[in-house]
Amino acid sequence: MKFQIKSLTIILLIIVTACKDFNENKPLVIEANTMTASAILSNPDYLAISYGGYRSTSRDIQPSIIQIKNDMKILAAMNVKILRTYNMQLPMATNVVKAIDELKREQPDFEMYVMLGAWIDCKNAWTDKEPDHNIESEDNAAEIDRAVQLAQQYPDIIKIIAVGNEAMVKWATSYYVQPAVILKWVNHLQSLKDKGKLPKDLWITSSDNFASWGGGEDVYHTQELNQLIKAVDYISMHTYPMHDTHYNPVFWGNSPEENTLSKGQKVEKSIERSLAYAIDQYDRVYEYMKSIGIDKPIHIGETGWATYSSRLYGNNGSKATDEYKSGLYYQSIREWTRKSKISCFYFEAFDEQWKDAKNPQGSENHFGLFTLNGKAKYGLWELVDQDVFAGLTRNGHLISKTYNGNKNQLMQAVQLPPVKSNFKGYE
Repeated sequence: MKFQIKSLTIILLIIVTACKDFNENKPLVIEANTMTASAILSNPDYLAISYGGYRSTSRDIQPSIIQIKNDMKILAAMNVKILRTYNMQLPMATNVVKAIDELKREQPDFEMYVMLGAWIDCKNAWTDKEPDHNIESEDNAAEIDRAVQLAQQYPDIIKIIAVGNEAMVKWATSYYVQPAVILKWVNHLQSLKDKGKLPKDLWITSSDNFASWGGGEDVYHTQELNQLIKAVDYISMHTYPMHDTHYNPVFWGNSPEENTLSKGQKVEKSIERSLAYAIDQYDRVYEYMKSIGIDKPIHIGETGWATYSSRLYGNNGSKATDEYKSGLYYQSIREWTRKSKISCFYFEAFDEQWKDAKNPQGSENHFGLFTLNGKAKYGLWELVDQDVFAGLTRNGHLISKTYNGNKNQLMQAVQLPPVKSNFKGYE
């Protein structure tokens, strides 16, 4: 009875205090979410994804907060818990965080976090002048400052800052920098954590190609890279077997021994080899990290498979892109990363038109798991069957299946990978 009386007294005090605060128009204090980046990335039930959200052929037209909130609801229905943004120059990343914040206030059980990207360029990047890869852009400092300010404002949502996106890989000839530039900014952010100006559990990384993290050619094996690996909280690596069906097709195509298999089985074998190729790149980064005496988490910052290409990866090229192959790869990479407790920021959530605006059929426009108007591609058909998207819309359209869910119709668009002995790169 004493316990009950004491409990009732406490409850009455809470109610009185809450009413007093309400009457004085004071905001209610909500305890910040204490989920850490470490816990999020190591949880196989917390799916990760890359998110752009642009609807138009130009990023000059930014999606509204309402449009972003609709996208967040769709992703949450898939059990996506953390998404990745790419730059701070445009309003998109800030609006994504604001949209999540609004949803959390509207729905107390809504849970979504952000890996915030800060774009890094070399001097003269994206101009008519020759890029200077040894000097960084004067715009980088402001980009980092914007990321810091947003992370300070929303510590319950922003759990990771990524310094640069494929900013060190040498095929990014328009803008890449040397590892020393990335190291400089990673150290700067880590020092802000040490000084208490950023949350202690905010993780700092850079998101880059597997080769940039030591998993490729020796040219990347520099002292500056080794220092960077020591400085980041984890390695965020990219792997794209789809691209290498053209550039390095050692795993692609079907062997003559597979001639007796059905069309679907032949494709499955090719995707199995594609997954093995991605895992090998992951392992090579791990082996390099261990070779320099470091042991820290490695997660996949990007991987994906386009569903259409008019050029290198399409029916006139390596015949890699269609919804069936893309869906098989998505399901395979998710299964492997779940079992391995690796976070995988799959690229990407929705198709975006701006990436190759002059070529609507270009592969960069077709990496989404959803079409522009919210049709779920083959990899997500099962979720549609489970009604996880019931009532949710994108651009005013309810979520439905591509091809009206007709797999036979979908398979008619599937081209078989070339026979290995006839495919350039195998001879």
